[in-house]
Amino acid sequence: MQGETRGGPGSGKGTQCEKIVETFGFKHLSAGDLLRKEMVSDSEYGSMILDTIREGRIVPSAVTVKLILRELASGDSHKFLIDGFPRSEENRIAFERITGSEPNFVLFFECPEKEMVKRVLSRNQGRIDDNIDTMKKRLKVFEALNLPVVDYYAKKGKLHKINAVGTEDEVFEQVRRVFAQVSTVT
Repeated sequence: MQGETRGGPGSGKGTQCEKIVETFGFKHLSAGDLLRKEMVSDSEYGSMILDTIREGRIVPSAVTVKLILRELASGDSHKFLIDGFPRSEENRIAFERITGSEPNFVLFFECPEKEMVKRVLSRNQGRIDDNIDTMKKRLKVFEALNLPVVDYYAKKGKLHKINAVGTEDEVFEQVRRVFAQVSTVT
């Protein structure tokens, strides 16, 4: 079973993914974490990823898919949750073409922009992209590229919208209801 989580920076995807892993036994693959890990490595992609993220742009699909596939191959779980990918229609097409699969479900964490900015700027994780200027770029990129992917999965009946405003537990209760529904279908 494969699922994906979508939502803007600061929408709570990462926090909710941790809860999903703990509660439902999924392996969590964060595209952002994989990219940040590769960025600080001495790999062929490291400096390109660093420059791309610093500018608030999206890393090329082939690179991200390669990192995700490498991570999938390193484990034995058949239930995985991809967090933050695909971010664009081009990402989606590349991922589905390369892997030959698509997600069973997609969770979309809806959160007002003002709340996302507040969360990101207060999380103090020391990430190079957690500043107001980069955050504004990230939100513009997210908004421009995300809608076609959300629409695509909505038309296929795979999209589940989650109101990401509220306590972690209140948001997770919505996630729990989706998983109850999805597990009876897949």
